[in-house]
Amino acid sequence: MRFTSFAHLLSHLAGTAPERPALLFGAGPGCCSCGELWQRVSEQAELWRRSGKTCLAVLCDGSFDCVTTIFAANLAGLQVVLLDENTPDERLPQLLTYTDADALWSDEDLADELASSLTGGVSDGAGRILFFTSGTTEAAKAVVLTDRSLCASAWNGGEMLPLSPEDRLLCMLPLNHVFGFVCGLLWGLTCGAAVALGRGARHYTDDLIHFRPTAVSLVPALLGFLLTKGKLNEELRLVLVGAGDCPPALLALAAGRGLRVSFGYGLTETSSGVAISVRGNPFAMELCPEDEIRLAEDGEILIQAPTCMMEGYYKKPEDTAAILQSGVLHTGDLGRFDEDGRLHITGRKKEMLVLADGTKLYLPEYEAELAAALDGRELALALREGRPVLVLRGPEQDRHELLRRLAPVMANRPRGQQLRDILFIDEPLPRTATGKLQRWALQKRLEELK
Repeated sequence: MRFTSFAHLLSHLAGTAPERPALLFGAGPGCCSCGELWQRVSEQAELWRRSGKTCLAVLCDGSFDCVTTIFAANLAGLQVVLLDENTPDERLPQLLTYTDADALWSDEDLADELASSLTGGVSDGAGRILFFTSGTTEAAKAVVLTDRSLCASAWNGGEMLPLSPEDRLLCMLPLNHVFGFVCGLLWGLTCGAAVALGRGARHYTDDLIHFRPTAVSLVPALLGFLLTKGKLNEELRLVLVGAGDCPPALLALAAGRGLRVSFGYGLTETSSGVAISVRGNPFAMELCPEDEIRLAEDGEILIQAPTCMMEGYYKKPEDTAAILQSGVLHTGDLGRFDEDGRLHITGRKKEMLVLADGTKLYLPEYEAELAAALDGRELALALREGRPVLVLRGPEQDRHELLRRLAPVMANRPRGQQLRDILFIDEPLPRTATGKLQRWALQKRLEELK
């Protein structure tokens, strides 16, 4: 069934299957039925209505209380801002001020400490859920979604990959990421399946055994970790992978374990997935029912998703206008359609460097060649004075020896694409929570080294 709001979803579950498990959580595990969930959320919503607050920031820890608080604040008409629970304390005041939060869900000590930053408030925030982009090619921005758009996205997922009330979906991903919220939580509830709330990173290796799910949504790095540890439970039948590039060998390994593996493509701006693989090649994706995708002349993926599209970037109209034009989202991703009309992701426009002579250098391919020559070492390419430079993590080494090892790679590159220099940094390369390289942050770091 298609739902138009969190209230519609939860009240329907309570009315049609009040005794059926909705959420599983904790070490027991605890169990909250559909009827109990609706009652708890309704009671909490009344408290939020009486509070006089208008915008709640939530430090998402993935707990049962966290989930019910998000639903309750939404039902009460508050704007809800979902934040990473690991956000540095010194960063929080800026985020709270930017998003106009006048309430914070966290431990009491931190809430008291940040009270002076909770002076905002909004008059038109009902239904709004703010997620921050992962910030791979620029600083993260708050994306304005709604409970309607998130429910529409979950419906799309259920149409592509149906779950049944007999299924159990394990939510292992952070709720402040739209992939985790939609594909780890709403997808299961929308289909009537029980959702088990993972207990965090310390329990990654045993939550699958603890909750015995039949389906789970994972980012590629977590899938690789669990496969390596051999912790996939025997009841698991479906793995949805998204939110990052995934090596084909990893998906093949999962499929070799007898799992059905699907790969999803989507963005925060589209309330999560717009295309999912449902048969055969996991990288050949069918479009979700209400989404339309076409390719620009340069291969950029352009999306029309009227039911799932963001309202815009919070308080950033110029940034919104630059990417969302007449209802069409210019993703910055590159793709192609195969002979069966299925979508393949081929790269990212911003994964390119534009050199001084105007040549566009596609980075993932070049970086893979360099990494192979240096035995898989962590590295990245950046731009300095119109030429590519190689950035290596670790203490400075013999440049002559490094260049000798890289010589075969350089021999196959035009002169303008060859390395201008090799730079060394002590700290890890900046990455998002899902492991994607933050090129904007790396470029900024190099500018500081000049």
